[in-house]
Formats: sequence, C-alpha cells, structure tokens
Amino acid sequence: MRYRIITDSTGDLTEQLVRDLELTVIPMEFTIDGKSYRNYPDGHEMSAKTFYDLLRSGKTSTTAQINSHEFVEWAEPILQAGEDILYLAFSSGLSGTCQSAFLAKQELSEKYPDRKIFVVDSLAASMGEGLLAYYASTMQKEGKTIEEVYQWLQDNKLHLCHWFTVDDLNHLKRGGRVSSAAALFGTMLGIKPVLHVDDAGHLIPVAKIRGRRQSLDSLVAHMEETVTNPENQVIFISHGDCEKDAQYVAEKIRSKWNVKDIVLNEIGPVIGTHSGPGTVALFFLGTKR
Repeated sequence: MRYRIITDSTGDLTEQLVRDLELTVIPMEFTIDGKSYRNYPDGHEMSAKTFYDLLRSGKTSTTAQINSHEFVEWAEPILQAGEDILYLAFSSGLSGTCQSAFLAKQELSEKYPDRKIFVVDSLAASMGEGLLAYYASTMQKEGKTIEEVYQWLQDNKLHLCHWFTVDDLNHLKRGGRVSSAAALFGTMLGIKPVLHVDDAGHLIPVAKIRGRRQSLDSLVAHMEETVTNPENQVIFISHGDCEKDAQYVAEKIRSKWNVKDIVLNEIGPVIGTHSGPGTVALFFLGTKR
C-alpha cells in the first residue's frame, strides 16, 4: 500500500533533499518585524540569510505551531488519493505541533477508516528531526512497509543524538533557557554553552565552554563518546548563518572517522528564532542521547 511521509519545516532539510527523499514538508510560521511568513525548505518567502541579518540588526521573531486544522488541510488530499500517512512531528518537548497532529489523526481516522495514519513524536529538532525523516524515506525506498518504518522510528529516535552550541546567549535568554544574569556574565566572559535535546525532547544545557573554537570541538568530543558505527552513517550538521564553523566541525569529523557522508544546511527561521545566529548543531546515531 502506498504511503506518504510528512514532516515539518523544523527538520531544516535542504530543498534538494526534500525532493530526493520525496517528503511532504509542512511549513511552520514565524513573525518578524510585524509580518508573518512561512518557513518553506526553499526559503521563497524569506531566506535564512535575510532572517539572520534581521536578527543581527536587532529585530525579534516569534513562532507559531501547526494547528490541527492545518494538518487536516495538508493530510486530507493525500488520504483522498488513496495513500496512507506517516507523520514525523517536531518534538512535543518544544512545541504543541505534535499534539495537533494527534487531534487531527482522530478526526481523519473517523472520516477515512480504511486509511492508515501514524504519528511519530520525533522528540527531535532541526536536522535531528530531518535525519529521522532521511532514514524513514530511505527505508520506504527499500520497500519497507509503513508499519516497519513507524516501528523503526519509535525504536531508534532516542538514539538520535543532538549536540549544539550557540554564539549569542541572549536568544536563549528570551526563550527562558538561561537567566538574564547568566546571559550577561556569559557574554562578558566569552562563555559558549553546549546543549543537547534529552529523552523528553527538551533543550538542556550541558556545559559552559570558554571560547568559540573550544565549543565546536566539544560537539565532536560528545560524538566520540556515543557514536555507533560512524562509517555507516550520514552525519547532519545545521548552522545559523555560520557555514565556516559548520565546515570546521565537518572536517574534524572527517579527520576522525570515514563516515558515509556529511550534509550541511542552514537552521531555518522557526528554530533560528530561539537559537539565534551563530548556532552550530551536530546530529548522528549513538548509544544514547
């Protein structure tokens, strides 16, 4: 039976990957400088570069979750066309989008009882969510059933490791991740926090590193502690308009392991609202998060 894999634009996948993987991506909304936009993979309403330039100029951004009505609008034509749906949702620990999808599933399952609808709470963000979508699509192309892909995602999502560092603590302060005092003194002392996403899908500060280069090195050090079979993995790295720093992390990884591939992309405006410019995030499969 044919099925479609749907995910959110918070997966920060490149436009080319979305096409190659044959994914359906629901764009999430952000508002900056009093105007609302949709975060499409091709950035046609606003590019990531323009977005980060606005943040650097002092503008602030807010985001909105996908509601159940929007999900129904995206999903219903697919179900009407005779396809089942596997929806990989942005972490419930960071957004209400996943809950909206479960509500929409209830409505749609009553209306289309012959169709299968699976919702997976990725407990992931940015290209961590995107990497799960990559694996799901790869399995689909290998001929795996919707049930097999769903089960693999449920069994493996807590092995999807997120490690990232931010350059500007003030964006985390606005999101309530660090206190105003910590942001002030951390900025004065050149402190760069290293964070990860935990098993509940929440953003958790792990370490305070002095200096940008050391914080980037720390991402690779954390990978070294838990990565499994790196030679068989595709590694994802996302960044907030700081490609050189992302390339630095990629080269560090290549110098340690003969990984299958490394994919880089910008962090889109929805995630970037909360992480800010200068963020570098690393994603891979490991023994634990």
